[in-house]
Amino acid sequence: MTLEIDRIDQLLRNGVHDRVYPGAVWATGDTTGTKANGAVGLLDPTQPDQPMRLDTIFDVASLTKILAVWASIGTLVEDGKLQLDEPLGNFWPEVKGHPLGQVTAHHLLTHTAGLPLRANLKNLYGTDTQDIHDGVLHEALHRPPGEAVEYTDRAALVLGYLAEHISGQRLDQLARTRIWRPLGMAETSFGPLPSQSVNRCAPTEVNEATGLHLKGMAHDFSARLLDGICGIAGVFSVLEDLAAFLRHMLNPASAPEQAGFGRDWVTESLQTHTGAMTPERGLFWHPAPGTDPAADDIWVHYGFTGTGMWISPAKGRWAILLTNKLYYTRDREPLTAVRNAFRTAAFL
Repeated sequence: MTLEIDRIDQLLRNGVHDRVYPGAVWATGDTTGTKANGAVGLLDPTQPDQPMRLDTIFDVASLTKILAVWASIGTLVEDGKLQLDEPLGNFWPEVKGHPLGQVTAHHLLTHTAGLPLRANLKNLYGTDTQDIHDGVLHEALHRPPGEAVEYTDRAALVLGYLAEHISGQRLDQLARTRIWRPLGMAETSFGPLPSQSVNRCAPTEVNEATGLHLKGMAHDFSARLLDGICGIAGVFSVLEDLAAFLRHMLNPASAPEQAGFGRDWVTESLQTHTGAMTPERGLFWHPAPGTDPAADDIWVHYGFTGTGMWISPAKGRWAILLTNKLYYTRDREPLTAVRNAFRTAAFL
């Protein structure tokens, strides 16, 4: 493991030097716990006395789709309250008679629902949260369901609304009571963060309204528009909480009985569900780039701010990389090579 730690540490320090991100924290482990971790760089390049720390709070962006939406949907499926292949219009009055009514939760989880690819909610529906809710649920489809794999944030937004409809709880309440609290994820929450937590939060991009980098407030405009709580983005978390989540995925039987999703949901999710269509997709997870899902069994989900989680049931391993690359740029490419090299080192 020493060689792997040195390799990862140098890789991530090179990323700081090359201004891919101000700083990064990482961990790898298995069902028993964290086997190696580290922190490099700075929380904020303008504050050289504030190093990145293992307990830094990150805006995890699209990891919200896993931590809140995928996990909550899993609890509803395993509770027998949701059938993945049933058209939504059969049991959801708000979409009955609308194009979304012919879509299934399975379509949404595999990005094959044919939803519109555009997602600028304000320009499309205004700023009223109910108008946005209605507009998203009643919008025409981009193409017939099941025809193609096309990633869109709308899938998570719709699934978040669906989870709220079935459970009768707001998404943040559902995730907190069924997932985060039982797993001991005490520092995972939707933003905005309370003032006492903001100093430990990694800043992301500049807020045009203030000219300052966002800290403790979601970078994603849709999340901010919806008061911080939506299926697309908006969750903040720390390294240890994410490690607890991934340990649970590898060994659900070890968690408290009231913890949400179980082994069946994990097994079902971490396999290809898109047939001959490309790119291959599981249920909200996808094979790590450059890997064979059958042979390598390494699945990943990324966050736009610079975060990522990998898991491999076959290898019994998980890995986490958290950066605030969005401090510098929205360009994904600088971080792509770092992510791929990190994953290779983490799963040697």
